[in-house]
Amino acid sequence: MGDRGKIEAAKLAVEEFRDAVLDAGIIGIGTGSTVSRVIDVFADEGVFKGKTVVSSSIDTVIKLSSKGIHAVHPSSVAVVDIYFDGADEVDPFGNMIKGRGAALYGEKMLAYKSLINVFIVDESKTVTKLGSSKPVPLEVNRWMLGTIEILLDKMGYRYEYRKGGKDGPVISDFGGVVLDVYTGPIEDPFSIEEKLLYVPGIVETGLFLGYTDYIVVGWDKGGGEVRRYSRSRGVSYS
Repeated sequence: MGDRGKIEAAKLAVEEFRDAVLDAGIIGIGTGSTVSRVIDVFADEGVFKGKTVVSSSIDTVIKLSSKGIHAVHPSSVAVVDIYFDGADEVDPFGNMIKGRGAALYGEKMLAYKSLINVFIVDESKTVTKLGSSKPVPLEVNRWMLGTIEILLDKMGYRYEYRKGGKDGPVISDFGGVVLDVYTGPIEDPFSIEEKLLYVPGIVETGLFLGYTDYIVVGWDKGGGEVRRYSRSRGVSYS
C-alpha cells in the first residue's frame, strides 16, 4: 500500500505547483521518500535553476547536492516562498503528524517561515483522528529525558526511543533525542501539544497544527486530489 499513491501524489504536486515554483525565489524542501520524488522531477526539469533552496535536514541536503543543487543554510533565509514536504498522518482539518525522518524540528521551522506550504501524501496517510496509526515524535533535550519519561507515564502514553543505524537512540540534526509517543487517537491535538511544549526540555513535537495551505493526496488506484485549507500559523499569520 502507498507506493503507487506516493508516485501519483508527487506527479500531481509537480503539475499543480510547477508555476508557483518557477515564480518563487526561495524554495523549502522537507525530508522523506515522497518529497524526494518531487525533487527528482523538479531537478530533472531544471526548475530549481537560479533558485535558493533551503532544506530541513542533512539527508535532504545530500539529496539536493547529488542533483547538482546548492542548498543554503536555513539561518540565512528569513522567509521561504513555497515549502514542500510529506506527512505521516493527515486529519480532515489539515492537521498532521510528521517526523518519521527525525527532522521534525527543522521541518516545523521551515513550515513556519514559508508563505505557502504544500504537503504530499498517499491515501494511507489520511486518518479521522491524529495518532490513529502513527506515534507522535518528540525531540527532547538529553538533560530532561528521565523527567519527560515520568511525564509521559503520568499521561498514560507508551513511548520508545527511536532506533536506527547505530547503537543507542536517534539524535536529530539539532542534537536532540527522538522519542516516539503512542497516544492512540487524539481527541484534542492542540491541548496535547500545549501540555507537551509547556515542559522545558521538549524541544518540539511532531504535531503540525495549523500549518497547512495545501495537501496533495495520491490514490493507489491512480490519480489524486489537491485539498485546500485555512492556515493559522506561520510568519504571515502570527
